[in-house]
Amino acid sequence: MKYTFLKLDASWRRLDADERREHKREFAAACADFSDGHLLRAFSTIGTRGDTDLMLLSQAQNLDRIHEFHVVLAQSGLMKWAQIPYSYLAMTKVSEYSDESRLEVRPAHAKYLFVYPFVKTRAWYALDADERWRIMQEHIRLGREYPDIDLNTSYSFGLDDQEFVVAFETDDPGSFLDLVQRLRTTESSLYTKRDTPTFTCISASVERALAALDGEPVAAEVR
Repeated sequence: MKYTFLKLDASWRRLDADERREHKREFAAACADFSDGHLLRAFSTIGTRGDTDLMLLSQAQNLDRIHEFHVVLAQSGLMKWAQIPYSYLAMTKVSEYSDESRLEVRPAHAKYLFVYPFVKTRAWYALDADERWRIMQEHIRLGREYPDIDLNTSYSFGLDDQEFVVAFETDDPGSFLDLVQRLRTTESSLYTKRDTPTFTCISASVERALAALDGEPVAAEVR
């Protein structure tokens, strides 16, 4: 799995509309090619973060395909004006603590995705396995009190700087806020070393996420 966050240079929005449209078309074509047989989801972060504009979540059965997709994506005109301020690589696997973990991310089914990298303290791994299991059961029980929130956990040990990437999906940001606030009170929270930055991502088609970069279709509707 790969979470790729993009930030467009502000000067890109001052390009001629036809040139911007061609850049977006090339980017969308690369996404369409990858999504034929692989999971690809797009999200807009316009209005929720100041340092990112768009996020792509890509998933494939092997790392080579993820690599090839991003090579092709980089050839689009849009990427010549973009930076990647955040990038998280991870894999799915069966959880040690719950039988509810899944090995594939679902297709889009909620309006918002809340994503953050996660690192535990070394003291956590020094605990006995049974003790870690006990502590996590409180964490899991609390999460089940919010059935409208769906959790995807992926693992990054040795693959990237973080240890996990967690992604919560829901239609209600307020419910997620309440969940996170309550999770701060659990025993497992004592072993959190880092859980930022946090991204509030709005689910969108690739075309809609690209349109949000310059707002051209929206402006046309207003006119």
